[in-house]
Amino acid sequence: MKNIIITAVLLVVATMGYAQQEYQLTQFMYNKLYFNPAYAGSHESACITGVYRNQWSGIEGAPVTQGLSFNAPLLNQRVGIGINLNRNTIGIQERWTLDGAYAYRLPVSRGHLALGLQASMRFIGSDYNDPRLITTSPLVDNAIPIGEQSKYVPNFGFGVYYNSDNLYVGLSAPRILTNNIDFNDVVGTIGREVRHLYFMAGLRIEMSEKLDFQPQILLKYAERSPFDADINASFIYDDFLNLGLTYRAGGDTNSSGESIDFLAGVQFSNILLSLSYDFTLSELNNYSNGSLELVLRYCLGKSEGSDYVNPRFF
Repeated sequence: MKNIIITAVLLVVATMGYAQQEYQLTQFMYNKLYFNPAYAGSHESACITGVYRNQWSGIEGAPVTQGLSFNAPLLNQRVGIGINLNRNTIGIQERWTLDGAYAYRLPVSRGHLALGLQASMRFIGSDYNDPRLITTSPLVDNAIPIGEQSKYVPNFGFGVYYNSDNLYVGLSAPRILTNNIDFNDVVGTIGREVRHLYFMAGLRIEMSEKLDFQPQILLKYAERSPFDADINASFIYDDFLNLGLTYRAGGDTNSSGESIDFLAGVQFSNILLSLSYDFTLSELNNYSNGSLELVLRYCLGKSEGSDYVNPRFF
């Protein structure tokens, strides 16, 4: 019964009209294309990135995310293209999102400034026949559909991204339209997609010949919701081993934040493998075993106009 109640709460939080609707990724630094279309083509070569996230493990119906992305520089690194394909499940809801990104990159002092556009199509489906759903009232609520329900919603967005050898800064709004995401229009529109704004920044500081320090931040804002922030500090040894710690703000009124996250990654030539674990600080810690996230990235080789493939954690 406890799992049923928690699942219902999670579903309400995920679909309410004004709230943080997009799923979160602890390793945002390796999934920048999801947050900002202007990131496309910022790496020296074409890269494929896969991510798997099991959030709040141990709670039935908690969010699970799988994602696959591809981005590449073209035309002597003046243009970038990218594709995101993501699947997210929470409770009885399943959501697939396909994004296409285009970025035009301008050479500026010590780096590139990119302007990006994104077009997306999202499938949203819910199975109201799921046996985990239990009703306590014999009355029919016209606002709640029955059976399997689904719809497609298009959207578009934009972003700005600057990167150099040791710095990146980005600002984006990946989805601008506030689409109706209700399945039943009998009682009018209850739920809509909400615009999300993202700001990200990172700096790489050389501490010694083989040791670098890299602080990074991701700020997230949705209309009528408070700012949220992921603040990361990582140490990189010999361009091979990355160890990091992230503090995620938010949580509930009785907690000091949403989570403390531990990251560890290794780089083998063009392959990056990274794992993170989130220790939940909110009251959900009483029911969950934390969150696990795995990232695997493969870069194909040096791009047009580049003399080498940079193996950095950047």
